[in-house]
Amino acid sequence: MEKPNWVKEQKNAEDFEIIRNSNWNGYRDFVMDKGCYLLIKVYQDNHEIGVAICNHQHIRLKEFRGRIAQEIYHALLEYDQKNNKGWITRFEHAAYLGKELKKAEIAMVLNLEYVQE
Repeated sequence: MEKPNWVKEQKNAEDFEIIRNSNWNGYRDFVMDKGCYLLIKVYQDNHEIGVAICNHQHIRLKEFRGRIAQEIYHALLEYDQKNNKGWITRFEHAAYLGKELKKAEIAMVLNLEYVQE
């Protein structure tokens, strides 16, 4: 089978290397984001996912709702950036948000219970 013309052959940089993952421990290595924490909930009654932004005094500041993980995190990150909120300041926090939203989306579609890590 011939490759489509948009598939390009990959090349490696001179200093290319494979970096193996370390033994990351979610409890030992966790660092709280200074901006906020997130509470994610599936609303099965109206087929939505909600992400509540909470400050460290445990006050819910905003809640973003939608049906698809990507639309929710795009809306949240865009609002955060446009309004200089500084909620998501760590890459790990953004990655966590994406992972948990996809889990919530799958749980919603399959009508399963969602439990946030």
